[in-house]
Amino acid sequence: MPSAMPEYEVYALRYAHAAQSSIRTFLLPPNPHDSPAPMDFYVWAIRSDKHTIVVDTGFNEAVGRRRRPEWKILQPPDAALKKIGIDAATTGDVVISHLDWDHSGNTALFPKAKLHVQDAEVAFRTGRYMTHPFFSQRAEIDDVLATVRNVYAGKVQFHDGTGEIAPGVTVHLVGGHTAGMQVVRVPTARGWVVLASDAAHYWDNLRKRHPFPIVLDIGKMLEGFRVMEQLADGPDHIIPGHDPEVLQRFPAVTGAPDIVRLDRPPAS
Repeated sequence: MPSAMPEYEVYALRYAHAAQSSIRTFLLPPNPHDSPAPMDFYVWAIRSDKHTIVVDTGFNEAVGRRRRPEWKILQPPDAALKKIGIDAATTGDVVISHLDWDHSGNTALFPKAKLHVQDAEVAFRTGRYMTHPFFSQRAEIDDVLATVRNVYAGKVQFHDGTGEIAPGVTVHLVGGHTAGMQVVRVPTARGWVVLASDAAHYWDNLRKRHPFPIVLDIGKMLEGFRVMEQLADGPDHIIPGHDPEVLQRFPAVTGAPDIVRLDRPPAS
């Protein structure tokens, strides 16, 4: 990393949890269907003395209770952000990794934010693939419409591939899980960290090249694993989107066990 590059704090903030089995976790055999594979739900925050960026906005609580009432909602994302001194109402930049319902709800909590999305993602969510329930059921129409309204309101920054959000903080199109799936690369004190979101739900999806079963393009998902490894400074610098081990491996914020520092070294 260049010496002049700024270094950012990076946080994972858990706001919900689901108990489920690994049949929902891996596409390829062997798939131990009866083994537990719990899933955590996060938003992420990137901060320096000059910039604050939120990555993803989670799912709306009412939508979550309608869709998956068995999932445990721990706290609203804006309440989690408040615990580390971030006010959703005044946040200036929000990266939406993709428009699945559990990552793109709650944008109304960020009224002053510029939303950063990929061209390919908005085209995907408003195009012919949405005539297939396999794809359309992954999104909430109200969340997609909110994104379109923000486009018309001048509050969306589109990216076509790689784009810079703040000095050193970049987004990168990888596709795979969705057409416009993007990851975020951040310079930190421990090196380049990549926030994978659903480009890799779990570390095992990435490290074992064992894709998550909800996918648009398996080839692009697998190539996305390679891209993230090239962008990050090591395997522990790629942060998966739903893995409970994130909370176990990284140091927690004092008084907030559901929030961990990703710019600090993980436990061995």
